[in-house]
Amino acid sequence: MKKELREEFWKSLEDSPFLMIRRDNAGGHAEPMTAQLDRDARHRIWFFARNTNRIAAGGRAMAQFSGKGHDLFACLSGTLAEETDPGVFEKHWSNAAAAWFPEGRDDPELKMLRFEIDSAEVWTADPGVIGKFKLLTGFKVSPDEIGDHEVGLV
Repeated sequence: MKKELREEFWKSLEDSPFLMIRRDNAGGHAEPMTAQLDRDARHRIWFFARNTNRIAAGGRAMAQFSGKGHDLFACLSGTLAEETDPGVFEKHWSNAAAAWFPEGRDDPELKMLRFEIDSAEVWTADPGVIGKFKLLTGFKVSPDEIGDHEVGLV
């Protein structure tokens, strides 16, 4: 994946750290989760969850992302696993996370999950002036006039 698009993805995810995530073959719908990000740990995203959460069992999963301005979209696949490193937990714990867990860090329902990304597909949607004009007037628009698309690791 191009470095520029990779950086654009991570910046967009930092600006709006919400993903829809679902375990593969689990049935049911995906649900929104707040990503805990670490710039030094590319290919990994963390989540605080309850033990009873749909994704708490871990395993293969897929996450979808839409940037705030609807100009960047991504689909990520990988593996969810329980994070057992207390240092990682402490690094990501915040008042926002505490709001979801009434008993705080010691809440018996609290679990931290690590999403190990093994593949990603990222799209940008930026038709520019010419692309917008063509879309509005019914002219054919080529894919390179709409945005970028890359497959690979983010």
